[in-house]
Amino acid sequence: WLDDACRSGRIVWTRLGAPPRAAGGPVRGTPLVLLPRRQASLWHALPAAAEVDVSPRAARVVEALRAQGALFFEELAQDARLLPVELEAVLGELVATGLVNADSFNGLRAMLQPRAQRARMDRYRHRGAGPSMEEAGRWALVRRRDDAGVVAADHAALDNGPVAPVPARAVPGRKPRIAPQTLEHVAMTLLRRYGVMFWRLLEREASWLPSWRELLPVYHRLEARGEIRGGRFVAGLSGEQFALPEAIPLLRQMRRRPAEDELVRLSAVDPLNLCGTVLEGDKVPALAGNRLLLCDGVLVAAQVAGKLVCQGEPDAALRERYRLRLAAPG
Repeated sequence: WLDDACRSGRIVWTRLGAPPRAAGGPVRGTPLVLLPRRQASLWHALPAAAEVDVSPRAARVVEALRAQGALFFEELAQDARLLPVELEAVLGELVATGLVNADSFNGLRAMLQPRAQRARMDRYRHRGAGPSMEEAGRWALVRRRDDAGVVAADHAALDNGPVAPVPARAVPGRKPRIAPQTLEHVAMTLLRRYGVMFWRLLEREASWLPSWRELLPVYHRLEARGEIRGGRFVAGLSGEQFALPEAIPLLRQMRRRPAEDELVRLSAVDPLNLCGTVLEGDKVPALAGNRLLLCDGVLVAAQVAGKLVCQGEPDAALRERYRLRLAAPG
């Protein structure tokens, strides 16, 4: 269904807040997002790197896409004069820098799977059983707030010939101003994410998001229009707080709810991983293998790098209960 949603144009995958150069690691380590296509322009309106340093081969691919528009994998390999294995590596670099994406999710799925594994699948099963770069649809440049300048790095020894760098846009002297509609969209997205919004929550969010100083006037306008509520919703925190109207009855209900000694396990990549910021306890790295264990909303234990880390000094029976709950499947 994800491929169908991407091919139909309802959903687009991309990278936001990309660095000025690829880190050189696999695409599986690249943070990507799935967005409704109608909202993609708002997110890409956020400030991005003024210049993007790419390899000469990647610069050739960017030039081909700018000149010809969206291209299929085989067309792109022909226009950029690259072998399929070279083009696959280049597309991974451009995906990591947020410059390109594809019509369907199949191209990204193929990048996430090692090429040797895909070759084995094709050899032992029928052709096309696994994800394929050729079936990714068209590859195209991502529409950004401004056309990011792409500079070809000096790797002439790796290239088959000289490549003229794509002109880069000038680096502005001050931080670009974000459009009001973009700020309001980001502010409401964060509020729908948490129900209640205050400055401490931004510590766990991406660094490329607008600052609290930029979001605060937006929340004031939304409060004046009666769309959200301002007040004190979370105790022990300084600064202004804002909440969705429908979140306030739920907060009151949770405050009156008696303790049930219920253990809830969460992945450390969940937005509710607020340990060390809003919740007491040490910060738990937001990695897929880490787990949190909450008891009535309070952190009692965590699984970090496969090891059990308890808050306080629970007895042996309680530690075993925590360990079994964290290790349980599902």
